[in-house]
Amino acid sequence: MKLLRYGPRGQEKPGLLDSQGAIRDLSGIVPDIADAVLSDAGLARLREVDPAALPAVGGNPRIGPCVGRIGKLIGIGLNYADHAAEAGMPIPKEPVVFCKWTSAVCGPNDDVIIPRGSTKTDWEVELGVVIGRACKDIDEARALDYVAGYCIVNDVSEREWQLERGGQWDKGKGFDTFAPLGPWLVTRDEIADPQQLDLWLEVDDRRYQSGNTRTMIFGVAQLVAYLSRCMTLYPGDVITTGTPPGVGMGVKPTPIYLRPGQTMRLGVTGLGEQLQRACPAD
Repeated sequence: MKLLRYGPRGQEKPGLLDSQGAIRDLSGIVPDIADAVLSDAGLARLREVDPAALPAVGGNPRIGPCVGRIGKLIGIGLNYADHAAEAGMPIPKEPVVFCKWTSAVCGPNDDVIIPRGSTKTDWEVELGVVIGRACKDIDEARALDYVAGYCIVNDVSEREWQLERGGQWDKGKGFDTFAPLGPWLVTRDEIADPQQLDLWLEVDDRRYQSGNTRTMIFGVAQLVAYLSRCMTLYPGDVITTGTPPGVGMGVKPTPIYLRPGQTMRLGVTGLGEQLQRACPAD
């Protein structure tokens, strides 16, 4: 299934994408794409619903973040060896973990706001992993059983605040609008192998990023198991799993960063596409 949320910011309704690519309203069935709806039982209930029996959503509504009431948005850094190389950093021996604040979450096609004074706002296409049921201290062999599904995340990053302003990465990763999520939550049964997905990103129609999740240093199952040893993961928590090479910071000889008015387009195999315009802060 491809689940989504649509409507004005803060008033999103749950929806389902039918086989014809039309949005069907799920608000008469579930309150949101969140909490217990993400469990195996909750998703099984939705699979029993005939999409043709659901109200069709007309027009061209805004698509919101595909998960509601996200508790934790957990980032993984330097998880592709070639990206670590372009960043001039060693390949990590354990996952590099940081936080993106949930206030950074926005819809997949919402504007991305460049922070006031920023000259180093960067892009990162990533595979997002949505947790479906609580897990703590699980082993890698069972880890994917706790995944509800997958989505696209643009891990937008302000490199000066991330790397030059002291402290940890979180500051540069957590500005408002720095986590476009969606367009869909694709349930795990539709993704045969999360380690065989192409990722790509373009800025103003120039392709900068092309990669595949098979080159991750730590795969999805490893990450879920590892993080479950650090914290309890709950339904609706999202893990954004790292980016392949091609970020603006890595362009040689001179890095390239986002400017107001530029457009990012990005996608992951089977998970749809995102389209964002970079805008200045008010």
